[in-house]
Amino acid sequence: MRSAAVALLAVLLPGLCSDARAQTGSADRWVGTWTTAEVGRPQNPIPPAAPLLRPFMVNTRCPTPAAPPAPAPPPGQTFAPPPYVHFTNQTLRQIVHTSIGGSKARVVLSNAYGTAPVTIGAAHIALRDKQSAIQPASGGPLMFSGKPTITIPANAVMYSDPVTMTVPQMADLAIDLYLPGTTNAPVTTTMHASALQTNYMSETGNYAGKATIPEVGETRSSFLLSRIDVAAPDATGAIVAFGDSITDGAGSTADTNSRWPDHLARRLLAQGMRMGVLNAGIGGNRVLSEGTVPPGMDTRAVGAGINALARFERHVLSQAGVTHVIVLEGINDIGNARQNPTPTADDLIAGHQQLIAQAHVRGLKILGATLTPFWGAAYYTDVGEAKRQAINEWIRTSKAYDGVIDFDKATRDPNDPKKFLDAYDSCDYLHPSDAGYKAMGDAIDLALFKTGSASTSSR
Repeated sequence: MRSAAVALLAVLLPGLCSDARAQTGSADRWVGTWTTAEVGRPQNPIPPAAPLLRPFMVNTRCPTPAAPPAPAPPPGQTFAPPPYVHFTNQTLRQIVHTSIGGSKARVVLSNAYGTAPVTIGAAHIALRDKQSAIQPASGGPLMFSGKPTITIPANAVMYSDPVTMTVPQMADLAIDLYLPGTTNAPVTTTMHASALQTNYMSETGNYAGKATIPEVGETRSSFLLSRIDVAAPDATGAIVAFGDSITDGAGSTADTNSRWPDHLARRLLAQGMRMGVLNAGIGGNRVLSEGTVPPGMDTRAVGAGINALARFERHVLSQAGVTHVIVLEGINDIGNARQNPTPTADDLIAGHQQLIAQAHVRGLKILGATLTPFWGAAYYTDVGEAKRQAINEWIRTSKAYDGVIDFDKATRDPNDPKKFLDAYDSCDYLHPSDAGYKAMGDAIDLALFKTGSASTSSR
């Protein structure tokens, strides 16, 4: 009887496992089409820990932006920065721009840096129509393990169930999140500060999935979103752009998708190369350290995020279908050190070697990008320039990376290589202009992704 039972299980189990994969969608080959690198944000802005250092030189090129109307400060706030945007019993409609398309979508929500649970009262995905309007029938409600409402524990992420829908490449999706509680509490909220994309806030109530929402405000930050994956069996894989504000797109025109990873995505598709491009840049991010925060404040609760070595697992290795990663990191370690000899160029090179080791353990191809010029930036020093040159020489010649992308050469002034070419400078001597970002995207040799690619993974 025991032998007969074993034989029967041998016949039934493959079918049962197949049915389970069909129900959960795990048989689909998932590849990332969009991502953002989350950070933690406290309830209120952090007071300056120390007076700002004198800039390298006075910048008269950048116009002073018009200050937006400041909302009323919360009770007890006594320092200068205006209060953060918060949500209380409201629907947040967030716009994301795909790289590749697919036949299904799933959304990964993140409370990874939150210090308290967050309840999602309803969620929805659809194609954007225009502005804050959507095409409701193009998508559908987001369910989480079959439930329309979820509470995400602190430090956790949640995957939505797959939604069958046609996701076009290079298209705008709208992700609705109804937040029945409030973020205006003494906790850390998971978000991304510089989305460079206008997102929309509703008046009080649940408007998830409605064609239009009654808007009461806009924000160019994203909240509680981590990534969008698509079912794409014909995709080759995904490329993660891992870096700081120059990867995040600071200085580019908002709502135009003009960051260098956006240009890379368009070039790949134009050549028939079906690869997701995932932007994991964080403004101010460093390889080896975090920004200074007041005593008792969690270092995650700052816009610059945790150091690159600490976040590589979450923001690169955990991406669905990832095959390649491009690393552009280190200028903030250099600049914030000012005249300080540490971290040295060798310290930062050792950090890069650790990123390479992490990628290779997972079978990924990792490409090193040279650091772009920063003469004239507020934190420029000759000591820092010597470090930048040393790191770039190592990236170009050491062969430690699986390939090299020379962003420095693509953007520098050939007559004064420590500076950006004027046309490629956004105005602050640190971040490229739209033209500069295009030059960076155009400088990437697509052959780096055609041959010898690492095997893809489907998570």
